[in-house]
Amino acid sequence: MAKQYSEITDAHRKFIEQQHIFFVGTADKDGRISVSPKGLDSLRILDEKRLIWLNYTGSGNEAAAHMLATNRMTIMFCSFTEKPLILRVYGTGKIIYPRDKEWQELEQLFPKSISVRQYFDINVDMVQTSCGFGVPIFEYSGERNLLLEWADKKGIGGVKDYWDSKNKLSIDGKDTGI
Repeated sequence: MAKQYSEITDAHRKFIEQQHIFFVGTADKDGRISVSPKGLDSLRILDEKRLIWLNYTGSGNEAAAHMLATNRMTIMFCSFTEKPLILRVYGTGKIIYPRDKEWQELEQLFPKSISVRQYFDINVDMVQTSCGFGVPIFEYSGERNLLLEWADKKGIGGVKDYWDSKNKLSIDGKDTGI
């Protein structure tokens, strides 16, 4: 049975911090809905009503376009271990780009990488848990660092060129703020 909370509790924080993957869902008023898997060391809970998600360079930039349009985001965590649980964090927020004054403060929270494209500063308005009985059990075997290695090979100039050619517009042609 689903339960709703107005904030991230200590138990929620512990569960979130144990997860190796999470899924980000965003949508504009029209166009495609985006659901994207995320990993690496890219999420911090700042307090019970606020979290930061570091968005690495990727093939698209849908979340940024959607946040500029509607500022809504859902982040979902699933237990893939013996103890089932699904936890969704619903919120609104803003995007912080390298040009923004908050960038340097947030940059201190995560490992350094030239692949960091933007941060999403999310204000939590609801947390919902549900059973997760239908989620399969998987065994974690390690991180994939291919994205970070790809960016390191390109260098900062190459990554910025990639942003210019691949990340300025969403797949629906919407501006991403890059």
